[in-house]
Amino acid sequence: MNSNIDPSVKIQKRWYERIPHSVTMLFGIILLVTVLTYIIPAGTYDRILVDGRNRVVPGTYHLLPRASLGILDMFKAIPLGFKTAAEIIFIVLSGGIMFTMMEKSKAVENTVGVMIQRLGLEKKFLIVVIMTFIYGFLGVAVGLENNIAMVPIAAVVSLALGGDLILAAGIAVGGMIIGFGLSPINPYTVGTGHKIAELSLFSGALLRSILCFLGISFMAYFNVRYFKRILKNPKKSLGIGLNEKGISLSQPISAYRMSTNNWLVVIIFFVGLAIAIFGVFNYHWYINELSAIFLMIALASGLVSRMSATAISETTLEAIAIAAPGAFMVGFATTIKVLMEMGSIGDTISFHLAEMLRGLPLYASAISMSVAQSVTNLFIPSGSGQALATLPVMIPLGDILGLTRQTTILAFQIGDGVTNLFNPTLGGLIAMLSMCRVPLDRWLRFIFPVVIVVLLMSWITLIIAVATGYR
Repeated sequence: MNSNIDPSVKIQKRWYERIPHSVTMLFGIILLVTVLTYIIPAGTYDRILVDGRNRVVPGTYHLLPRASLGILDMFKAIPLGFKTAAEIIFIVLSGGIMFTMMEKSKAVENTVGVMIQRLGLEKKFLIVVIMTFIYGFLGVAVGLENNIAMVPIAAVVSLALGGDLILAAGIAVGGMIIGFGLSPINPYTVGTGHKIAELSLFSGALLRSILCFLGISFMAYFNVRYFKRILKNPKKSLGIGLNEKGISLSQPISAYRMSTNNWLVVIIFFVGLAIAIFGVFNYHWYINELSAIFLMIALASGLVSRMSATAISETTLEAIAIAAPGAFMVGFATTIKVLMEMGSIGDTISFHLAEMLRGLPLYASAISMSVAQSVTNLFIPSGSGQALATLPVMIPLGDILGLTRQTTILAFQIGDGVTNLFNPTLGGLIAMLSMCRVPLDRWLRFIFPVVIVVLLMSWITLIIAVATGYR
């Protein structure tokens, strides 16, 4: 009993317990960016059209008339943020509809139950490692938004193994973001960077592959470590109180069987996924096409499960109710990007960060370049957008500092990729967390140690790159 505890004594909170609610945090950043438009001068680089995309012209930065934003501008940016993020918002909704329809058919629950039944619960830690690497590979090969429909599967598996939704996010979101961010074949960062630097596409893949493998390996280790901790003491779970309705198993593992309808739903899902991946690689499909595929899978799953029109309609609205908070967060986070553009301060930040690197020692300049890109990533969360905005400036600067162009691009990739693990302005991160029903503040408590370790790994890799004249 705690009857002897003096109620007047305040219990000291740990740092992560002070992290505000996700909505509060994002509104604070929105307010900060609005204030920064009064402090940071508006400016821009000239841009030219290259291969259909706007690229910065180095040495052309110039000031613009100050565009200080008022209170009306700040709140007007919120609906504009939702307008800008409409495609990502809808893929969150369509992915939620597809998963809920499949869940109603019991196909997902029965598939996971049978899989764990065959593998055995005694191999639960191995399953966590394998799944982290599977999601990591999906991030390496396919990307983020393209894999959003796969995220809820990790939630079902995690709960079936005795884990929580935070573990599910560690497996799926952590694995995919590290895989995507450090991918040796990332078309948005490495591919765009190599084109700008006039290097062979995806050259230098060995060092990047080693770093990517080490990053995913640590994510897998950290997931298992967290899993063991919450199994030993469930009170240490960061997922206490999160909504597990519809994604937790409803019967003992030994009771699960697959029906013919279940197999049909699973086949429809994987055929749809294969068509989506084929379209991405061969016809450059993106979010709208993937949303359409998800909706088609949802409808087909409902039909083969012999659901009535009313049941399909009600399930659709139920799915939207579940996905709506995550969809809202995507639009709310995009407000920050809109404010940066309205205030014209993004290029000013990039320009001054680049200027700060001049005169630094060689090794310090490489690490500082990755730090500068990390800061820039908070304001320009798009990988290709950041590459087009900063690399035309950073590459010539790297030449002056004595860095190889391959090293400069690696520093950019690290700065962009690792900070994606916690970047509140990244719509893809918010969308995937919403599919796991994990709020951003809980995720930050979980992922912060991973960010520190992966950054240290990455900086050691950068030092090796400088020492070996990485090309």
